[in-house]
Amino acid sequence: MKKKQIVIALVILVLGMLIGKFALGNSSATKVEEHVSETKKVRWTCSMHPEIDLPEFGPCPKCGMDLIPKEDNSEGLSSSEFKMSENAMALANIETLEIGVKNDTKNEKDTNENLLSLSGKIMANEKATSVQTAHFGGRIEKLKYRSIGEYIKKGSLIATVYSPELVTAQNEFVEALSIKNAQPELYKAVRNKLKNWKISENQIQQIEQTKKAITNFNMYANVSGYIDEVLVQEGNHLKEGSPLFRVSNLGTVWAMFDVYEQDIKNIKIGQQITIKSNAYPNEEIKASINYIDPNLDVNTRTVQIRTTLKNSGTKLKPGMLLVAKVLVKNKNLSGKTNIISVPKTAIMWTGKRSIVYVKTSKDEPIFELREVTLGNPLGNNYQVLSGLENGEEIVINGTFTVDATAQLQGKSSMMNQKMKNEKLKVKNVERIVVNPKFKKQLHVVFQDYIAIKDAFVLTDAKQVNEKAAQTL
Repeated sequence: MKKKQIVIALVILVLGMLIGKFALGNSSATKVEEHVSETKKVRWTCSMHPEIDLPEFGPCPKCGMDLIPKEDNSEGLSSSEFKMSENAMALANIETLEIGVKNDTKNEKDTNENLLSLSGKIMANEKATSVQTAHFGGRIEKLKYRSIGEYIKKGSLIATVYSPELVTAQNEFVEALSIKNAQPELYKAVRNKLKNWKISENQIQQIEQTKKAITNFNMYANVSGYIDEVLVQEGNHLKEGSPLFRVSNLGTVWAMFDVYEQDIKNIKIGQQITIKSNAYPNEEIKASINYIDPNLDVNTRTVQIRTTLKNSGTKLKPGMLLVAKVLVKNKNLSGKTNIISVPKTAIMWTGKRSIVYVKTSKDEPIFELREVTLGNPLGNNYQVLSGLENGEEIVINGTFTVDATAQLQGKSSMMNQKMKNEKLKVKNVERIVVNPKFKKQLHVVFQDYIAIKDAFVLTDAKQVNEKAAQTL
């Protein structure tokens, strides 16, 4: 039954679009006008083309239908604003972001200071990154660590290796034992040769006692950290010095940030920076800039800066996203060239127009369309030359849903610009004469269609089913 009602609703929707080709007659217009108070300045719109906004009654300049009174804005919104329900916001997963560089509100007396916003991420400290190498050549018989992310502790067993070279060296050592007293220097040289291959003292003593060569030798880690990359597998043949693992010690990490070309002159070594991570948004990390990349990335037009952070308990993990604030002087800022950038997901294009949706209320989901002028792409962002101000909040996810809501409410949207009343020329449309009975039937269908349309706008499935059932 529910499926049948939905099909009926869709049929009515299509039929409603078709009746835009026909007029409902002057008699209906007269009835509409009788219900409109003479004391109000009524605006007129088209039910099929809600972007129409005219001061006088007449036919729609697009489809010829009689105009209807435009609903009063009972919520105090401007003509360009529209409101969405909290339910619609949640279903569409609409996200917003505050943009730009805002003044430091903590010290309102000092108007010469600004907080420069930066974005970045955590990276492993390359100065604390090591490569575990093979101490001697041979074939890996058993490999203990095989996956990325495993923790290796210095001195732990990492592999068992069969090494023909090491077997030969042990046999030389066994022979040297027999002439130890006669040629102590030769004995020491052969013994030190084993030590240079990272053979432990216990293993050397075992060979002295048993006077037998060890076939498979254990290889032990000489670094501690987390494995970033595994470079070998069991059965591989190694040469002395061959890399086994790339290991990162995450006791300290690097926080890397991108600085736009226009703001490079504001950044200095030793400058204080306040950092927050997406993982721990309520925690601030105070640090200082200790490196500025001498090269400019020609693709993003940015320079990377770096600070080193202590990472007790490996709380900060490579790849985590960060935001930071750097206190800079206004006199060093680039004035109007101070970059405002927005994520690419926030931009909608309609030919030459680039638009975003701005959230105009901090407390309610009220939006309006804003045309912007874009500059160069900056990585995953676009530079905004005009149209937005510092601190404004824009939609960065779910923009098409917001735009659809604007269209349904007759507001400026991606598909239409708000018409200027003084520039709109109403064309004379030839009226089609139809049978009065048929006109009355269409009028009933039209009213049902409007009711179903309103239910769809409210995303109320129950009301949609009820309105569809009433058309039977």
